[in-house]
Amino acid sequence: MRKLIICLITILCMLFLSSCSMGGSRVGMLNGGSDEKKAAAKLEQVIEAIKNKDKDSLKSLFSQKALSEAVGFGDNIDGLFDFIQGEVDSWEKSSGPSVSEESNYGHVKKEVNSYYYVNTDKQKYFFLLQDYPVYTDHPDNVGLYLFLVVKAEDREKIYDGDEKILYDGDKKLSPAGIYLPIK
Repeated sequence: MRKLIICLITILCMLFLSSCSMGGSRVGMLNGGSDEKKAAAKLEQVIEAIKNKDKDSLKSLFSQKALSEAVGFGDNIDGLFDFIQGEVDSWEKSSGPSVSEESNYGHVKKEVNSYYYVNTDKQKYFFLLQDYPVYTDHPDNVGLYLFLVVKAEDREKIYDGDEKILYDGDKKLSPAGIYLPIK
């Protein structure tokens, strides 16, 4: 009887001690899924604005910082509407999202970069969205900072330092607003 009690206690201890690791980290599952869902929701808002050719709706997704730093934002919206050919019918995640979060004594900055292929009835596109959903010290930075669109076949070119789109050699560039580097 004593051996049975010791075995039961040992089994219960093992279950309690390993319960946090069963099925993956709960915190990781909750936060990872949340970032991915929020990025997909942001993409859906962008796609809806494109479908409706709604300039105000699209503009409202961007941070005040992006709007102030972007060159020719209004013209770039028109250029985007002209560039996207056909009706959007589907999208799929390319990779990511990649998330960078800094937290220093309650000062939080979170950057989410998400990458998608968006299909229309005429063309396939690559969308890159750089979003700051949280920026406690600078609320004007909250929102999309960059929305880059290229045809899917040009996706690799945006990372080529010789093209000077996102990189100039090894130096990272930070264009703001709507960016259509290859038309």
